[in-house]
Amino acid sequence: MAPQVKKAKTAFLFYQSDQLAAVRKEKNLSMGDAMTELAARWRTMTDPQKAKYLQLERQDRERFERESAAADEQRLKEQEERRKALVIQDGEAASNRGARQRLHEERDEAERLKKERRLQREAEMDEVEKAERERIRDEKRKETEARRKMKAEEDQALAKQHKKLDKEEARKTANRLEYLFKQSPIFAKLKMGEGSMEDGSPEEVEKVKKKASEDLGRGGRSRSKSSASSTNKPHHIHDKDSAEEDDDDQEEEEHVFLTKQPSCIKFGQLKPYQLESLNWMIHLAEKGLNGILADEMGLGKTLQSISILAYHYEYLKIQGPHLICVPKSTLSNWMNELARWCPSLRAIRFHGSREDREAMIENYFHPAAASHDGKRPERQIMNEKGEMVDDNTDNPRQWDVCVTTYEVCNTERKVLQRFAWKYLVIDEAHRLKNDVSMFSQTVRSFRTANRLLLTGTPLQNNLRELWALLNFLLPDIFSSADQFDEWFNLEIDDEEAKKNMISQLHKILRPFMLRRLKADVAKGLPPKTETIVMVGMSKMQKQLYKKLLLRDLDAFTGNQSKNRTAVLNIVMQLRKCCGHPYLFEGVEDRTLDPLGEHLVENCGKLFMVDKLLRRLKERGSRVLIFTQMTRVLDILEDFMVMRGYEYCRIDGNTTYDDRESAIDTFNAPNSEKFCFILSTRAGGLGINLQTADTCILYDSDWNPQQDLQAQDRCHRLGQKSQSVSIAW
Repeated sequence: MAPQVKKAKTAFLFYQSDQLAAVRKEKNLSMGDAMTELAARWRTMTDPQKAKYLQLERQDRERFERESAAADEQRLKEQEERRKALVIQDGEAASNRGARQRLHEERDEAERLKKERRLQREAEMDEVEKAERERIRDEKRKETEARRKMKAEEDQALAKQHKKLDKEEARKTANRLEYLFKQSPIFAKLKMGEGSMEDGSPEEVEKVKKKASEDLGRGGRSRSKSSASSTNKPHHIHDKDSAEEDDDDQEEEEHVFLTKQPSCIKFGQLKPYQLESLNWMIHLAEKGLNGILADEMGLGKTLQSISILAYHYEYLKIQGPHLICVPKSTLSNWMNELARWCPSLRAIRFHGSREDREAMIENYFHPAAASHDGKRPERQIMNEKGEMVDDNTDNPRQWDVCVTTYEVCNTERKVLQRFAWKYLVIDEAHRLKNDVSMFSQTVRSFRTANRLLLTGTPLQNNLRELWALLNFLLPDIFSSADQFDEWFNLEIDDEEAKKNMISQLHKILRPFMLRRLKADVAKGLPPKTETIVMVGMSKMQKQLYKKLLLRDLDAFTGNQSKNRTAVLNIVMQLRKCCGHPYLFEGVEDRTLDPLGEHLVENCGKLFMVDKLLRRLKERGSRVLIFTQMTRVLDILEDFMVMRGYEYCRIDGNTTYDDRESAIDTFNAPNSEKFCFILSTRAGGLGINLQTADTCILYDSDWNPQQDLQAQDRCHRLGQKSQSVSIAW
């Protein structure tokens, strides 16, 4: 291949290369100003002064011409060689047909030679060697045939599972639409994408219902008894051995209602509101609905979702498989809760390096595991502890619940798609608020019998995000985002119309969303005391704050849209100044002791935190401190070392193992750790730190929901203190 020829340089470029560094150093100029200065000097130079650079220009041009000629000659030679190669090929060989024929002939010849060599080797063998060789060959053939047969059976069983799930889903679709149409005519309108959100006349409502039913199944005949309720299920289940209470003459729909928790829930007792949510989830499953458990953070959504899996295990005799998708930060907590509350369910953690996941796929996610029907074995055996457990000897799947992260779901999508999941549980489900995100598309591709979303904040920014959750649960009803936006446009000024919209929205959410607040159901939870502490800035902070404003004064004048980015940048700089002046380079006096009192005295916030921590330490409290910036965490870490406080730290760069170790160390009985410093985004989600009784928000997040989530790391069920204090 012809070489690339470097372009010839001009005399000015040689002059620039020679003088640029000297000019910049001489006048302390920026690159742009130095270039301007060089251009001005070049224009004033005489020809004798330029002679040196003109000579270099001529030499470089000659070099360019020589190399170009050589490259052209090389290209001509290559073109000639390609032309000769094309001429050599005859018409048949040049055609695809001729090439394929030659390939077949070459393969046949190779096979013939291979066969001849094999026959020759066999002719040279004695009878014993021949017999042994034939025996080995027969064994390999049998093994191959057995593997092929096993794979065919597994594929057939897997296809049968998928077909069964599809059939069940079709039946559930009919049941849930019939049920929803009875709840409110608005569901029929949403299904058809017609009309307005107003209820309309009875004739219009009936017309829309009829059309939706006909479109669904060619006839929407109403049934007096829901087929979602099994006739052999008890109406009330007091315990495992309760008698059935069927009444075929009843016109009312029947459904299962538990008055006691499943006996396989071992660690403790469900609270009344948690048992209520279990019955709500059972009712959803009977009606073919998926749901959103949207209890306020800290009310035990993890346990409540485990309880529905326990119900399937104990009463419906379904072991799984179940899939739970969680943030990486809560993975260990989910595994601990499953082992603690329902040890009968065998849970695995699908996470780790690529090599670890490949080993798990080979051992746990093979086709035989995917083809198992998920039924609980009838026979039980005694384990090492003397407890009666299921005999899973014949079960090729060694687990019942797979707990994994959003990222692993995306990475191992094809593996997880093999399974027909009985329950899909997604923790912190506002991750699905973007319906076109990779994770949202991944979980939509899974075959699932039931879906449950867990989130303490179902509505964070706008109703479009709520629609994304509803669309994931019921895509056949909530199919149009534009229609949903049109119906529920809360930006209007008409207060009466807005109230009506909210009322209709409540009607839509009522069947499949359950939300309770701590104030309503968790009466035994310690009260939360919030205190906003007003703190003045130090002298250094005031000076720095004023400099920042004066430096970027132009950003507050002129074109607003043009300067929006500049204003946001100023706001960020001012936040840093309030957090600690040492966040700016060159502000800290490097001649002073890095862990001296100046670290506290030069920051108003840290000065106040210092006073608070002294008092909290004296009274035996344990503290969480949340901040937005990891560099503030660095300063807080220096402060902890300076004061001799035992502490733990979590930020976005903390590894999974270190994170779990820090949480376990802090929550350990009689732990010496006094303080836990965390970044709000990395440590404010899904972890339990209820051994702390005080939470300090060093700075606020732009999204207030993030701060609420951070507070609930300690204000949650399991809190032992008599009160929880929050300081802003």
